[in-house]
Amino acid sequence: MSGAAVRVGVGTRFRYDGETVEVVEMTATAAGSEAVLKDGRGRLMRLSVRELLFSGRAEIVPEEAGPSSHDAQEIASVVLSQLDDAQRRQVMERAGHVREVLTGYCSGSPELARSGEPRPEYAGAVPLEARYRAKAGELGVTDRTIRRWAAAYRQNGEAGLANQGRGTGRAQARVDDRWVAMAREVMAEHTGASKPSRKMVITRTRARTAARFGAGTVPEPSQATAYRVLAQLEREHPLFRLSTKRNRDIAARPPGPYGKLRPARPGEYLLMDSTRLDVFACDPLTLRWVQAELTIGMDWYTRCVTGIRLTPVSTKAVDVSAVLYQCFRPRPAPVDWPRHAVWPEHGIPRTVLLDASAVQGPGLAAPPLVPETLVVDHGKVYVSEHLTSVCRRMGISIQPARLRTGRDKGPLERFFRTLREDLLQALPGYKGPDLASRGSNPEGEAFFFFDELEAIIRQWVAVVYHHRPHTGLAEPGLPGLELSPAVMFEHGMARAGYIEAPRDRDLAFEFLRTEWRTIQHYGVEIGGRRYRGAGLPAPGTRSPYDGPGTNTWPFQVDPDDITRIYFRRPDDRQWRALLWEHAPAEGMPLSEEALAFARKLAASRYRYPDDRVAVADLLQRWRLGLGSTRTERRMALRLAREAAIALPETATSTEAAPPPAPATPSPDFCAHQPAADALAQTGDDDAADFDDDLGPGEDDFYADALEDA
Repeated sequence: MSGAAVRVGVGTRFRYDGETVEVVEMTATAAGSEAVLKDGRGRLMRLSVRELLFSGRAEIVPEEAGPSSHDAQEIASVVLSQLDDAQRRQVMERAGHVREVLTGYCSGSPELARSGEPRPEYAGAVPLEARYRAKAGELGVTDRTIRRWAAAYRQNGEAGLANQGRGTGRAQARVDDRWVAMAREVMAEHTGASKPSRKMVITRTRARTAARFGAGTVPEPSQATAYRVLAQLEREHPLFRLSTKRNRDIAARPPGPYGKLRPARPGEYLLMDSTRLDVFACDPLTLRWVQAELTIGMDWYTRCVTGIRLTPVSTKAVDVSAVLYQCFRPRPAPVDWPRHAVWPEHGIPRTVLLDASAVQGPGLAAPPLVPETLVVDHGKVYVSEHLTSVCRRMGISIQPARLRTGRDKGPLERFFRTLREDLLQALPGYKGPDLASRGSNPEGEAFFFFDELEAIIRQWVAVVYHHRPHTGLAEPGLPGLELSPAVMFEHGMARAGYIEAPRDRDLAFEFLRTEWRTIQHYGVEIGGRRYRGAGLPAPGTRSPYDGPGTNTWPFQVDPDDITRIYFRRPDDRQWRALLWEHAPAEGMPLSEEALAFARKLAASRYRYPDDRVAVADLLQRWRLGLGSTRTERRMALRLAREAAIALPETATSTEAAPPPAPATPSPDFCAHQPAADALAQTGDDDAADFDDDLGPGEDDFYADALEDA
């Protein structure tokens, strides 16, 4: 066998563009060496030698056998790297014996001879066959073994001796491929079933093999060999070691390599998903412990959380729309947030995205982004006709993930895990990710209301998550650089040169829920609440819409803030904000659930309650107390229940800008204390839904459940 070199000259054959050619002449020119080639049809061509040797179009055709990159044997580095220290020492010792047989020196060179070398039985004058016999007698092996070692060493060096030494241990008994195929089939069938034992899989494999190929046709392995076969198949189809949930997830992996979307700028892909939180919260409407479901919108490029909504039990389409509403109109950050947690100080010019009144405010809690593509799952709330229609009008494409493939929204799934491990498990009421991790009575410790829990999550995201380096954020040009979502946003702005910002911030109102109501002399009434404001058509004006009722008009309602609704006049197409007649004096937001709870408390204490009395009583129960002076009111609002839900900037209207938003709860998330010691467990912890109708005795209990101690 020849070496790796091939002589290139007259007569050498090449395969050029799939056709065999032969060199007939070699010439030297000023531009370099050139060769004249002749193909099988006698046509001549002139090419440079560089083109023949280094171009991907040409391939040399050797005439003698030699090493090739397509050889079946492994390369030397792969073979030697599989050896442990003991095996490596054995190979080196064996190579020394072979070199002594061939040259008379263990090192293979007279310049590195040891004392006493060469020994007389291995001197150069001694025949090679005699040296083989002498070494075989020295090592206690046959001379045939020495010849095999010498041949392997001549061909592949020490790597050849490593191949000779492998397989010296006890060989595994060969198992019929048909039996292995049946075992693999039985294991695959148990992917979605409960975890079986190895003995049952072996029994079913034997029965299925006999039924399919006939009894006694396929040799059956012994019990120990069958267990070893299952251990090998466990690497292909995990079934016995891991949990059944994990095994199903592994079985659902795609057969090909994983693909990955590669966003190039902020706002290119927005991930949206919902998950049940592993912590109980208290429903302010029923005072029962229920599970909370969190809906998140996350920018894929920066990992910035652009929208958060926490709901009891299940997410609805209006909640998904509310998350997108926050992308267009981020909520103002509370005044007690640290400066680094407030946007738009991370690369967004204030004069571009905010109006003049917002510049005077405390900043935003998240960056305003218009997503180009939404990556969602196949839940009905994400593909509702309202959401798809608005996204179509906004030019936002919806890209559904694959069915039961959570890895398509990998960053969001990892965020949910980080939220659980870094925040939720430190809160009272944490119940763990599964039943095996649940405490004895986690619901007995839960005292956070939904709004309080959402405020804690919002502050943790803004203060901690957005400013902590993420391993998933990497810049290929700067390996090893630790990037946080906030820094990645700045980097994305500098890299792309732009972001997709809302061209009109009032477009966000299209994501809100529409309520059809008539216009009366006192204004508009929705849910027992009366709204009025400038720009509202006169009572009796004929509506140009074919609403569900007679002469009804459309109004957009934000379920998180019922202190105002939004209306667009048909004539000038301008949005107006209509204020609730009983809105708090300082403009504190109030959700629909909170007002319903307040009305229920007021009905238990007053004969003729109204919304003003209900809200005042609710604030008193939340230990607010409305002060008479401006300073006292600000101090009271800092303890407000809706402190984390800051009022968004209003639409175009003549009303004054709202004051700065109230503060969020204390950064010490775990130091929160319950409102009253009398708050007790009243519901099933895992109930999918609950009954809002309470008996007379229960009404009395709930009426006093939040009284000050």
